[in-house]
Amino acid sequence: MTQPPDTQAAGPGPAADKLDAAVFKVAGVVVLGAIMSILDITVVTVAIPTFQREFDTSYAIAAWTMTGYTLALASVIPLTGWAADRFGTKRLYIMALTFFVLGSVLCSTAWNIESLIAFRVIQGIGGGMLMPLGMTIMTHAAGPQRVGRVMAVLGVPMLLGPIGGPILGGWLIENFSWHWIFLINLPIGVVALVLAVIVFPGDRPEPSESFDFLGMLLASPGLALFLFGVSSIPEEETVIAAKVLVPAAIGVLLMIAFVFHALRTEHPLIDLHLFRNRALTYAVVTMVLFAIAFFGAGLLLPTYLQQVRGESALQAGLLIAPQGIGAMLTMPVAGRLVDKIGPGKIVIVGITLITIGTAYFVQLDADSSYLPMIAALFVMGLGMGCTMMPIMTAAIQTLTHQQVARGSTLMNIVNQTAGSIGTATMSVVLTNLLNNEPLAKPAIAANFDPTLASQLPPGTVETGLQQAADAFSQTYVVALVLIVLTLVPAFFLPRTKPTNPDVAEAATAVHA
Repeated sequence: MTQPPDTQAAGPGPAADKLDAAVFKVAGVVVLGAIMSILDITVVTVAIPTFQREFDTSYAIAAWTMTGYTLALASVIPLTGWAADRFGTKRLYIMALTFFVLGSVLCSTAWNIESLIAFRVIQGIGGGMLMPLGMTIMTHAAGPQRVGRVMAVLGVPMLLGPIGGPILGGWLIENFSWHWIFLINLPIGVVALVLAVIVFPGDRPEPSESFDFLGMLLASPGLALFLFGVSSIPEEETVIAAKVLVPAAIGVLLMIAFVFHALRTEHPLIDLHLFRNRALTYAVVTMVLFAIAFFGAGLLLPTYLQQVRGESALQAGLLIAPQGIGAMLTMPVAGRLVDKIGPGKIVIVGITLITIGTAYFVQLDADSSYLPMIAALFVMGLGMGCTMMPIMTAAIQTLTHQQVARGSTLMNIVNQTAGSIGTATMSVVLTNLLNNEPLAKPAIAANFDPTLASQLPPGTVETGLQQAADAFSQTYVVALVLIVLTLVPAFFLPRTKPTNPDVAEAATAVHA
């Protein structure tokens, strides 16, 4: 007869319910790695004009410093679940962190744009594994009944990255040089590596499953090609361009083939059998809608502040900071409540707050007051602290110990893919709206160059900037609709205190 596992670590008693020092140490190390990985996605955005000047290249080519990193990151995520089971999470995390730091140092030595793009790919290989591995390590350390609180800790860099990246990047470039947006990862990475060796518990890898080689040939290239096509939409300014349709279509076909393959394979690269878990399925649908809206809308306000209001990248980043402050206030509270009453109610409150905050931006003008804008951002931040990581928790806390690595991998793939779709969607909507306003682009150009303003007829700049502001406000309508739609799957998320799935599975085996 099968004996149930020891329940002391995850029992209902007060001592077992508290986060001890060991869990906090693990969380601290994971957050260090997550901060580097996520900041590096956003910090480079403000450096693209600098790369254009330094390497004498076009914006489209310079933007590959972001696209190459993102594609490498997304392509390696599917391998993480299998590799974690095979080699152990600690060993794999140390390897991924080493790749990331090595890639960072190499980026700082780039001699042309091609070498910089290549080194960013090396960075992305390491960065892509850090987040799913970090989620797995923290979930194992805390147990399912405390995962809400440790996920709240991991959520801080996920929410602050889009805000802190432009601030940090702008400050480093203005006061030092572009090399330092990469070199700053070296001391942080070395500290994180040393702490990972000391703090993380030793690996006890599960018996090795056979590697799904066919799945890798279908999933990783399929995901990369699809995201490449989607990422090309803003550059091509249309969905029907060959550069968009061909790779995206091939990617979709490869991913469809992978789905058929995975459902017929005992140990697939990405475990689609996890969708038998209803809580995870609803969490995935909620995350898709939320990530499309959140990451898509995330590029709108910094662009509005720089193009329409004439703010610098550093000033724009500082103006957006209240959103991060709001998230930091509610995230720890939301994490504790998720562990007590389940994620369902918390997520609905969070999405409602985000809806209220986003509603303000559908009425942006060229001279909108910053005070209500800051208030709306703060309200959105309060909502974000109750949303992103509780959704992740809704999926992870119902998985058994053996399923956590695969579940973390699946959720990170969903998050990365939906975020890329959201960014491309909002970029296309905004670009088309700006193209329909004849004075918008000349006014934006004149906003940065006073000599151009003097060459335009009187009133052109003011009218054009208002047309541009209208384009941003109409794009926010798309984000608002998506946020409201997120309420539908969120309604079905668990609304009760989580139980230990390993104990429930063992109890079922005993009674059977």
